[in-house]
Amino acid sequence: MSGAMSKRARAPKDEPQRQNRSRAVSELLPAIGGAAFKRFGFVQSSIVSRWPEIVGERWANASSPESIRFPMGQKSGGVLTLVVRGAHAPMMQHIAPEIMERVNRFFGYAAVAKMQIRQGDVAKRIPKAPRTNPTAVPPELGEGLKGIVDPELRAVLESLAAGVAATRGIPKIG
Repeated sequence: MSGAMSKRARAPKDEPQRQNRSRAVSELLPAIGGAAFKRFGFVQSSIVSRWPEIVGERWANASSPESIRFPMGQKSGGVLTLVVRGAHAPMMQHIAPEIMERVNRFFGYAAVAKMQIRQGDVAKRIPKAPRTNPTAVPPELGEGLKGIVDPELRAVLESLAAGVAATRGIPKIG
């Protein structure tokens, strides 16, 4: 009778089922980063990484999102807290409605209803250097990439393809 009982039936019910497969690091990273960002008030970590796209380079160099706090049990009507360089605070206060509109457009719904400004140091952003292609993408690897519309994704994949083409033999780790 005990031989007929499967391993799943014998496992405790509160233990999660194991997935006996290897997983890509990219599967694990969003969970790791997401937990840290949620702890500091960010539901979506991309607001920090894409801040220059949301508010523009000019205001991204003078400000940085610190947190978004939502009312208990809600995901809208939150308070966005920005860290702003001292001299820029009056201007940021003046354009607060525009910034809230841009953040809400980024989220796709009315996530932010108020904005608080805290004066402080903002880390200097290093402007992105134009991407150079040190080695050309081989035609057999590059044909499939031409249909990708997103230029950033295409550039990353072309860089990966060029790196794969440039390697010879077994990669050395160290």
